[in-house]
Amino acid sequence: MKRKVPGKAHDDANPTGYPVPAAATEVVDVVRRSRFHTTVARASSREAALRCVEEVRRRHPGATHCCWAFNAGAPGSTTRIGMSDDGEPHGTAGRPMLRVLLGSGIGEIVAVCARHYGGTKLGTGGLARAYGGGVRHALGQCPTIARVDTTRILIRVPWDATERVERLLSGMGLTLLERSFADDARYRALAPTAKVAELRRALADATAGRARIVKTTE
Repeated sequence: MKRKVPGKAHDDANPTGYPVPAAATEVVDVVRRSRFHTTVARASSREAALRCVEEVRRRHPGATHCCWAFNAGAPGSTTRIGMSDDGEPHGTAGRPMLRVLLGSGIGEIVAVCARHYGGTKLGTGGLARAYGGGVRHALGQCPTIARVDTTRILIRVPWDATERVERLLSGMGLTLLERSFADDARYRALAPTAKVAELRRALADATAGRARIVKTTE
């Protein structure tokens, strides 16, 4: 018998983690009649960033430019970055957007700015200020959460120890994925990677070594 268990978010942060966007956030700035709709969202890969770009394009079919930048890695890292001026003068949109992202202290993030031209040219300096300022505005409104590395685990528990083990699991920041019951109870869960060794010891102490983690998958 198997039962799916809805996941629960926990605030227990991995000490090696870093802030990432908790939700997509859009702001609007008007600069000399041009409207700049800037969205920031989480993106842990180039593919995820480009999906966000396409989503913004669909929401703003009348935009004259849809410029973007992303950092799919840790805050300030330049190993997984990308940017586009999307027809604006070279270096006036994607680069200032990326510069703000890299200095934000937030990782795994994409910024997309849909510009609706208002009829007045801004010049290269004005464009750079508008695009970079839009990202700063959006970041100021964007909620963040701590990124926590997790490991999939399988725990086998004797029937008479299930109550003690469930209390233990609920207090250690795990996301319970599934329970199954046969000759013993089995729990599939996502555990903060930094806590797996601690969890092994706690299970052994609580059940005299009878409950144990039998499988982990990074």
